[in-house]
Amino acid sequence: MNTNRIAHVAALVGEPARTAMLMALMDGRALTARELADAARITPATASRHLALLVEASLLSVARQGRHRYHRLASPEVARVLEGLMQLSTLPPPVVGPRNASLRTARTCYDHLAGRLGVAVAGHLLEAGAVVFDDDAVTAHVTDRAPAALRGLALQTSVAQADSQGNRPPCRPCLDWSERRMHLAGRLGALICHHCLERGWLQRGQGTRALTITPPGARVLRDWMGTARWRSVVED
Repeated sequence: MNTNRIAHVAALVGEPARTAMLMALMDGRALTARELADAARITPATASRHLALLVEASLLSVARQGRHRYHRLASPEVARVLEGLMQLSTLPPPVVGPRNASLRTARTCYDHLAGRLGVAVAGHLLEAGAVVFDDDAVTAHVTDRAPAALRGLALQTSVAQADSQGNRPPCRPCLDWSERRMHLAGRLGALICHHCLERGWLQRGQGTRALTITPPGARVLRDWMGTARWRSVVED
């Protein structure tokens, strides 16, 4: 174990401006240095220095498109660490006020669903036997019941096709920081999130990880998971 490396990464993440920029990327999108500077409320020049350090430490990746350089989290593992830090930072369990109601209802956790909606989706798939969380609630696997369980979402793409690159697990439990229960990450979690956004059932907000559930989305998701479970999403 390289304790110096751990301390270095922790110091990078722990600086407030860098923390703000990393949090701004937790919805899985790529942003420019200017956009990240605005998120951190610092000058573009200062943001560029911070971003260079994060890229050097493999916490961020950067790609050039035209005149712009776009930054995103380097991997799902980085997002998982940040989500874990968010969980620790809210101990004991937080009291979520009205300003955070939309985040608690539905939000992105990197590239998968979180909040009450994410927990409800995971709960429905578990109940249907489509996924199974192992006893330690650290690992999970997709069963042969998944295609039938996903049919109600008009989702026919196989999990293997969802993310053919890298070594991401087909599915993985992820502890939801606001609900203190598991939602679903991994390839299947990303697939469901992308599908709901693509169909217009969910919409991203500007400058926030909160997701808006559209009226068509509410109907589809309610019919899919059942009225009782749907109430757990929309009734606080």
